[in-house]
Amino acid sequence: MHDLKLMAKGQVTTMVWLEYLLPLIFLFPMAAMGGIVLALRSLHDARVHSPFNAPLREPGQALRHRLDQAFSSLFLNGTLGPLVTLAPLVYGMGRMLFVDKQDWVEWALYGLLSTILVLAFSLLLIRDYQRIRRLKLGLACELAVGQELERLVRPEAHPYYVFHDVPTDSFTIDHVVVTPHGVFVVETRARALAIGTDGKELNCVAVERERLRFPHWQERRPLHKTRQGVNWLSQWLERRCGVPVPVKGVLVLPGWKIDTSEASPDILVVSGEQLAKQLTDITPGQMSDAIHDKVIHILLERARLMELKHLRQPSV
Repeated sequence: MHDLKLMAKGQVTTMVWLEYLLPLIFLFPMAAMGGIVLALRSLHDARVHSPFNAPLREPGQALRHRLDQAFSSLFLNGTLGPLVTLAPLVYGMGRMLFVDKQDWVEWALYGLLSTILVLAFSLLLIRDYQRIRRLKLGLACELAVGQELERLVRPEAHPYYVFHDVPTDSFTIDHVVVTPHGVFVVETRARALAIGTDGKELNCVAVERERLRFPHWQERRPLHKTRQGVNWLSQWLERRCGVPVPVKGVLVLPGWKIDTSEASPDILVVSGEQLAKQLTDITPGQMSDAIHDKVIHILLERARLMELKHLRQPSV
């Protein structure tokens, strides 16, 4: 009699466990779909390497890579989100088939968990959308500046050479322009125009020595990063060339009117219009033909380092 009671108790315990394990069968198709989504994402994230040994890069290449990553994150959150949020409800419906009595508290917990997951993935999608919007604006501005700089590269302007996304030790410089009169570090910063109380756009920015005063905010980082790029490039070129190389920083704010009445002379802040002409008219210093050619050669070698993983981030 005692043995029969133990056997009955064991069977009851087994049934309780099965009530929780068997509903997992309904999650297998969702898990398989999730595996397919992850496989497709890894295929999308695979880097494409050029079959040619061409170190020069297109304008905004680093931002394009980040934009691809942002779209990949949007794809992942948009496809896995519904699967993950529905999983508790699907599991709960499976539980209904294996229990004799419904526990409404348990159902409420499944609903609460699904609601929390919906909110979490909604926040992730909003984050991805804002990130993509910001990166698209930055890419558009870098492409515009790069297109303007490409006007320097003409048969009659052979001494001019333009590099895009030049890697330093920890970040990338948007553009480096080599001219017969020196080297320019060109940084591009994309900022949306401010809106006044009357609904009109405010597009004037005042440049001071250490900060940019926009209509409703101010920033120090763009000037700091431009100076950082100038300092690194000038020191690096001097070490490689053996002589000081004149380097000047240029900060481009596409679409803005620039007030430079209080600006420091070491950094040129411009809107980007007629940028090629401005660079040809400025003389940072004197540079011999031999040093000019050597600078181009070592920058071509440096551009190949962009394949290093820790140097792929643009200097935003």
